[in-house]
Amino acid sequence: MANLTSGFCELVHAQEDVQDVQPVLQILSIKKINAQNNSGQDRYRVILSDGKFFIQSMLATQLNELVTNKDLDKNVVVKLTEFVTNAVQGRKLVIILKIEVVARLEEKVGNPQNMEQHATTERAAGAQGVSGGQNGGAAPGGGSRAPAANAAPTGGARGGARPPNKSLTGKDMGALYPIEGLSPYQNKWTIKARVTQRSDIKHWQNAKGEGKLFSVTLMDESGEIRATGFNDQVDAFYELLQEGKVFFITRARVNIAKKQYSNVNNEYELTFGNETEIEPCDDDSVPKVKYNFVSIGDLGERQKDETCDVIGVVKEIYELGSVTSKATQKPFAKRDLQLVDQSGQAVRLTLWGKQAESFSEDQKEPIIAFKGVKVGDFGGRSLSMFSGATMAVEPDIPEAHSLRGWYEADGRNRAFTAYSNQNAPKDGNAAQILPDELKTLGQVKDEQLGMSDKVDFFTTSATIAFIKSETFAYPACANPDGCNKKVVDDGSGWLCEKCNLKFPQPIWRYILQINLMDHAGTLWVTAFNEVAEQVMGVTANDLHKLKDEGEDNKLNSYFQAAMGKTFTFQMTAKQDSYNDQPRVRYQCRRAAPPDYAADSAHLIQLIEAL
Repeated sequence: MANLTSGFCELVHAQEDVQDVQPVLQILSIKKINAQNNSGQDRYRVILSDGKFFIQSMLATQLNELVTNKDLDKNVVVKLTEFVTNAVQGRKLVIILKIEVVARLEEKVGNPQNMEQHATTERAAGAQGVSGGQNGGAAPGGGSRAPAANAAPTGGARGGARPPNKSLTGKDMGALYPIEGLSPYQNKWTIKARVTQRSDIKHWQNAKGEGKLFSVTLMDESGEIRATGFNDQVDAFYELLQEGKVFFITRARVNIAKKQYSNVNNEYELTFGNETEIEPCDDDSVPKVKYNFVSIGDLGERQKDETCDVIGVVKEIYELGSVTSKATQKPFAKRDLQLVDQSGQAVRLTLWGKQAESFSEDQKEPIIAFKGVKVGDFGGRSLSMFSGATMAVEPDIPEAHSLRGWYEADGRNRAFTAYSNQNAPKDGNAAQILPDELKTLGQVKDEQLGMSDKVDFFTTSATIAFIKSETFAYPACANPDGCNKKVVDDGSGWLCEKCNLKFPQPIWRYILQINLMDHAGTLWVTAFNEVAEQVMGVTANDLHKLKDEGEDNKLNSYFQAAMGKTFTFQMTAKQDSYNDQPRVRYQCRRAAPPDYAADSAHLIQLIEAL
């Protein structure tokens, strides 16, 4: 029988912070907690047992690979080498930061009971043992111990928090917690983090008044978190929080993250307040940046508007250009770069605004690491810098050194395949599809595409049976950097809460609900702006103008003309839930007229094979 650390679960419930212990525990179960709003990374909830009781824990996202690789599984015995404890809605939760596999067993050790239920029962019965009372909580050895009510955690990083640290001014910043361990239910904490990105100061104005704000991305060895300061905090902290510097931060408010405004991988975010304290730190052990690189050759598997990290050699730098904002009619700077890597694929990446203007054309084939760039489907696949994305020229990281070595030895004289050439068909709208790759709508349902945890891709040739005309578009941000978020009319203009900019008019973008049909079935799908314009033959702006002007007959004529058209659609299928019931959402990624000549040739081949 495995030698589990008996009494650990009782210790977690009896003390505010558990220190200087590396418990050996058994995993009873692991459950995936899907990321909210299809953003961020999935989390894993782990039930841990000490042989007598079991408790709940959460695995830090950087350890997710241990679950997918089956290193962590049911009945596996592990040692927690670094963790913190949190009180979440009155329940104790262990956040696992580092873990080691000790043994693999085929069955459960002992008959462990639910620690929370046991503690509740003991309190209800007025017991003076584990649940508290005048004699304090039970110690792991079976005796009693009385934890200090307000004792600050001062143990090593293996337990609840890290040792006290001194700022540059000599101030004792108290015990440190990892970013991964923060939650709205944690009150006394200090983090030591590096500023990896700082936004410009943005000004806003609405019916309630006006103000200003800025945001920073903070990172330590456990993860990242976004922090925002408003008004007085802009004056207090903006100049202090320089990119690349390390700081102690405490007494900020922890909130649920607004994922629509940030691409930082954390379920929570910080807001600086009047009580917030920030002190510089000279500890360079905090990592500078963490990347999760996607090969340029794998960008075809990424969905449009998804964010990712990419590293590549800048093979070509295009001249500085500009686009005109449809809302403000003012020019906006842009510059395109061509990136390549060992995959043999090339992709175009667009810089906007100040980044486009300041990028040096004198740099000869630099290696650049991009974090948080947006994937687009222009010309097959493209990338775009936007608010929150960062780039590092010639970073001192292993991936950059490896890429440089390959490029100097072999890559410089290699021919690369651009997405615009490989994926775009003759009409420039969608990738060419072989007839034997098509699925009928009946096959899509029979194969239960989209019912697994991952996104399924498929292609179908179908006819438009009906389009909902009640709500066919939404007012989108007119920022030329491609924000596309929904804006609201506050009476004095259209406000984008993400960009914190106001425009006299929005750009209307399609969000069509289309019913497709073929000989095998029907399907409701969603088509966004680019695909919807192909279907409707008119922009959403022009169509909405007809609606505003009361031109109902002309408006309806466009919907009538679109019905009955046949296209070859590239689709995604992904499961979500509605009213706690699972369902599959189908989205059109691309559309193109059918290639009747290729279809006919394919049918002839099938007939000849009979």
